[in-house]
Amino acid sequence: MAAEGQAIAHWGELVVFVPYGAPGDKCTLQITRKKKNYAEARIVSIEEPSPLRITPKCSHFTTCGGCKWQHIPYEEQLKAKATQVRDAMERLGKVEVGEYLPILGSQDIYHYRNKLEFTFSNRRWITNEEFATLPDDISDAERSGLGFHIPGKFDKVLDIEQCYLGSELSNRIRNFVRTYCLERIDRYPFYDLREQHGGMRTLMIRTTDKGHTMVLIAFAQESQSDREELLSAIHEAFPEVTSLLYVLNTKLNDTFTDLPVRTYCGSPYIEETMEELTFRIGPKSFYQTNSRQALELYQVARSFAQLSGREVVYDLYTGTGTIANFVAKKARKVIGIEYVPEAIEDAHLNSQVNGLDNTLFYAGDMKDILTDNFIADHGAPDVIITDPPRAGMHPDVINTLLRTAAPRIVYVSCNPATQARDAALLVEGGYHIIKVQPVDMFPHTHHVENVMLLERI
Repeated sequence: MAAEGQAIAHWGELVVFVPYGAPGDKCTLQITRKKKNYAEARIVSIEEPSPLRITPKCSHFTTCGGCKWQHIPYEEQLKAKATQVRDAMERLGKVEVGEYLPILGSQDIYHYRNKLEFTFSNRRWITNEEFATLPDDISDAERSGLGFHIPGKFDKVLDIEQCYLGSELSNRIRNFVRTYCLERIDRYPFYDLREQHGGMRTLMIRTTDKGHTMVLIAFAQESQSDREELLSAIHEAFPEVTSLLYVLNTKLNDTFTDLPVRTYCGSPYIEETMEELTFRIGPKSFYQTNSRQALELYQVARSFAQLSGREVVYDLYTGTGTIANFVAKKARKVIGIEYVPEAIEDAHLNSQVNGLDNTLFYAGDMKDILTDNFIADHGAPDVIITDPPRAGMHPDVINTLLRTAAPRIVYVSCNPATQARDAALLVEGGYHIIKVQPVDMFPHTHHVENVMLLERI
């Protein structure tokens, strides 16, 4: 297995990357791209399948692009992810790790995602098999779909019948909304992603283990009667939906973080529990999409922090303050810093909901906030927890972090490659890596979280 969920083959001395291959497959390949040192290929036919290869559960496998490892047994996926972490540290970062702890597999390998986002399109993706049987004069309804974007094609959406990553309720809601709109296509035209017109734009469904469900529909044009009729139909068909929301988005992109979200019925938020804590999740809130495994991840981070109740903890890239609030009862004070002001508002709110009075949150650029004066005002950190985006930490942030000279750093990462790069700079600045703990949040994908403990020499 290789990076980005591909498999590796060899053509003479040339390395060939093959999507949806399994180690041990004997295949006929077609080269689709050739560079000096490598090539990319697609599988034309499998002459002799690998002993590892299993039958994918999903009918959309290889077309959807979301679960590239459904043909690989889960235990083999975990081995590949653990290897990915070790390779990143040894080959990319060239750093020495004291201990590689065994990867923590997900409790659930299907139906684990608590958030799914679907796109309406008036020109859905049609597979080669379906194209051969379609008449020339298909209707607008037959041409429209609700599902996921085809990888690399912004204007193509694959109509999804069943997604095994979301809950069964999520599948039923999506299919109901699609059918309802298709039967009234003249009033609910699906969005044209190229020409930027239409009525129905996106659908987001969020669920929690607490039994709460949020449905958010983005409309691209205003029609109060049509909007209320659809939302009323959803409410009647799914009374278990606790938060039914809508937004009007006439922009040229699907983001709605800068737009007002309206509540049709129910609450403007849903709630999730983690240990004794309750977290409110709004339509714009970030929350780990695998709730049960998020608990495992945060427990590892808290364990690595080795808190006794006397520590000052800085939580960098705090987001909505989930980690900050999770460790607060074990620390003297937790200071969260995040670039997005709306996320900080959620962080404050979640501290209030849980009665935590030892958390402080600040919004702004990390390198601008984390100054010598800031540290003097709030106290030098005993522990720094950092959970940056996939791109990792900016060199300026690393320099600022080194200047704090915190005795202990807990680095949570969704990208072991950029984590290894940053770790090399931290090691160069006087830290050594005690241990790492991979945590699988996303079964059937190549993504893996990794928690690293660094201590100052």
